[in-house]
Amino acid sequence: MKTKLIHLLKQVFPSTYSELAVFSFFLICYGTLGTYIALHYRIIFDSRIPWDAYFSFDNKAIVMTGGSFERHPLAYYFFNWIREFSLFISGGKMDTTFRLTLAWLSNIAISLCTVQIFKYLKSIIGLPLNTSLLITLFFGLFSTTIILSFTPENFTYTLLLLSIYNYYAALKLRKEEKIPGSALTLAGITIGGLTITNIVKVFIPILFEKDIFKNWKKLGNAVFRIVLTTVCFVFLYLLRIDFKYENIFSKTNQQYEKFSNVESIPDWDMMLSYFFGGSILFPSFMTTDKHNMKGFDFKGLLMEPYSSPFCYAFIILILAMILWSYLKNFKNKLVQILAISFLFDIVIHCIMRFGLHTAYIYGGHFVFVYPLLLGWLFYAYKSKPKTSSFLTLLMGILFVFLLANNLFRMSDFFQFLETYYQ
Repeated sequence: MKTKLIHLLKQVFPSTYSELAVFSFFLICYGTLGTYIALHYRIIFDSRIPWDAYFSFDNKAIVMTGGSFERHPLAYYFFNWIREFSLFISGGKMDTTFRLTLAWLSNIAISLCTVQIFKYLKSIIGLPLNTSLLITLFFGLFSTTIILSFTPENFTYTLLLLSIYNYYAALKLRKEEKIPGSALTLAGITIGGLTITNIVKVFIPILFEKDIFKNWKKLGNAVFRIVLTTVCFVFLYLLRIDFKYENIFSKTNQQYEKFSNVESIPDWDMMLSYFFGGSILFPSFMTTDKHNMKGFDFKGLLMEPYSSPFCYAFIILILAMILWSYLKNFKNKLVQILAISFLFDIVIHCIMRFGLHTAYIYGGHFVFVYPLLLGWLFYAYKSKPKTSSFLTLLMGILFVFLLANNLFRMSDFFQFLETYYQ
């Protein structure tokens, strides 16, 4: 048991000097950003504003309740711990210290997430240190990682848990080992508990265990582990809602109708600007008038579709590289796991159109796939110096553009805070 705990801690936390350097760098950068926002503005947590202050995040509602039970069935318990710990640090007051604690918990979570990406690139894919650092820094500049680094939300911790689980599953599959039932159950409860649809992603690696469809014993064991995880999750879910299961279907249908029938922008533009692009490259912003249904009016911030052809070109180029990586590594089971996981989100948001008009907030469910597939693209050409150099140059150009754009857009974000949330 002690050995397993040590291995788990080594997988989750930095275990080498390079990993510690990556963690420390992002902890300082994100920490500085989150600390400044928490100390000078009230947007991270304002008791009067339950939702939609910026980019449709539900900060206050999530911190207080964990979110709606039909989409976040077990988040209530997790955020009880987050809230009580933050109140303990702040002396029971929901003040600046309370906001600062929430921001730093998010900061630590996203910084650990970048470590998971770095570990995967370095240990699973086996990329050189410089390439691993470049891709990790690229990931660290994504709009999703920047915003979630100070935002107390389900997406913040979902991104961390999915990154940890994908790295863990990759380690197991690389050694041709099965994922233990205990680990699968824990992943199902935590990941699925924060966002119910993500439980499907927990089961995807099982499909690629060695000889799973050639050996009846192994297949039966896999089915048992999946059933065990599902039963435990369903039991805890029903316990959370006092076994009033009929509420699940009515609430889920209401949510789908509410978030899938927006026609203000063409679907293709919402896909590029919001789903694929908004989670990486900030577009311009627009302010909206909001109210909390209790007499308090406030301003919200939303993303607009891209207005520059350079932004569309950036996203199309990234998608082309992702597709290139997938095709080049088609027989690689670890690549297939990432692709299927990403496809699941594409189906939900782009095909079923759930939340497509604000798809940028869902980046915490899938943005970890981008740097990992880019890493596999570099891996495919490790023995071809010219192509490898070309990819490095291309990544360098994309990195500079991403850095310049997102820094510029964050200045707009701070202008919004200065105007409405001091």
